[in-house]
Amino acid sequence: MLRVLLPILLCVFLAAQAGADDAPSGGERVTRVDPVVRDGKLYIDADVDLDVTGDLRNVAEKGVPLYFTADLEIVQERWWWFDKTVVDTQLTWRIIYNALTRQWRVGLGELSLPEPSLDDALSLVRNIRGWDVADTQELKKDQTYQGRIRVRLDTSLLARPFRVDAFNSSAWSLATPWKNFSFSISVGEPQH
Repeated sequence: MLRVLLPILLCVFLAAQAGADDAPSGGERVTRVDPVVRDGKLYIDADVDLDVTGDLRNVAEKGVPLYFTADLEIVQERWWWFDKTVVDTQLTWRIIYNALTRQWRVGLGELSLPEPSLDDALSLVRNIRGWDVADTQELKKDQTYQGRIRVRLDTSLLARPFRVDAFNSSAWSLATPWKNFSFSISVGEPQH
């Protein structure tokens, strides 16, 4: 009897585990990716569904900075060898609340902009526009490139005490699954 039940239970467990691994943790996902060629450069525009709720929102409202990172990879497939990585880059935003001015600030590199609310600050993360990722001279014309992008809460940039909390709490594991896309640059394509 055990010999019959054990394989059945194993199959049910593996099927349930595979379904859980494929499903995103919440409604977080990249909904649109649009590679754009302009002035000899490749830019990425993307839209992301990303909600900061519960404990994470409470911590942010107390002034703890949150870091969001967009990861982008673009590869050229080669039949005769390993795929060639053309672009492997990241873009990181810092969102922080200042209790004295009662204002949110979102920073990208050295630039920091004031925003009236957390949702307004997150709009820059949710609507990525004009991300300069490569020169078109590095890309071959009429070659199909495969890319993938994701956006995640970057806990590695948090202060050390919060990294421990992030490691022990699922509220800090906010990330979208990878979104795959493909594109090519045609020879007759107009350069804006």
